[in-house]
Amino acid sequence: MRFVDKVMVVTGAAQGIGRSVATRAAAEGAAVLLVDRADFVAEVARDIAAATGARIEAFNADLETWQGADDAMKRAAEVFGGIDILVNNVGGAIRMRPYAEFEPGQIDAEIRRSLMPTLYACHAVLPHLFARGAGTIVNVSSNATRGIHRVPYSAAKGGINAITQSLAMEYAGRNIRVVATAPGGTSAPPRRVPRNAAGDNAKEQAWMAEVVEQVTASTLLKRYGTIDEQVAPILFLASDEASYITGTVLPVAGGDLG
Repeated sequence: MRFVDKVMVVTGAAQGIGRSVATRAAAEGAAVLLVDRADFVAEVARDIAAATGARIEAFNADLETWQGADDAMKRAAEVFGGIDILVNNVGGAIRMRPYAEFEPGQIDAEIRRSLMPTLYACHAVLPHLFARGAGTIVNVSSNATRGIHRVPYSAAKGGINAITQSLAMEYAGRNIRVVATAPGGTSAPPRRVPRNAAGDNAKEQAWMAEVVEQVTASTLLKRYGTIDEQVAPILFLASDEASYITGTVLPVAGGDLG
């Protein structure tokens, strides 16, 4: 029960790691706002509330815009009276292809998805953490800052690492910790919203297979991680157990430091 009397906002909470973070945090006592642009986040929130008895709210927002991030944080403060913890989980490579094969618009889309939601949400949450006099931000980065066939995504996640370190330095004096995990390849249930809505053609499927091979070979443990193996360090860093940790990007990738 590490999160009793804590209010947590989890972005990208409708599926995957975000859903599991919200579920476990609720089971450990948190009141949670689940933020996602997928409509079925409301269904997920109902399921978590029924399973845990926790105070849960869903909110639809497009976090690729500052307004969406600001609206989400204001909603959490309105419903729960404030915010203690923000878990920035939105992101994910849309396409896997050699960099020379990316079109300019595709590069922009990768940056919008995997950098801007965290940049905007960190900015939008700060006034609420100031009001609390303390707080914690956990960013979900990636060890793909070194990897093949996803250079724009790698650049975005490098930006997440920079946000984490700079923001931690800037606001440590206001009792705000900023930390991150850098997940490696993770096995997850099938996505209800695909990473690439257009689908992968035969070339992209082959490039994806090369990514899977590289990711697996780069880990010391020679396997993908599980959702639970990603959730545990996120919630550790979010908790008071990690009160002397800030500015740190923790690799969670079977020994691959990215």
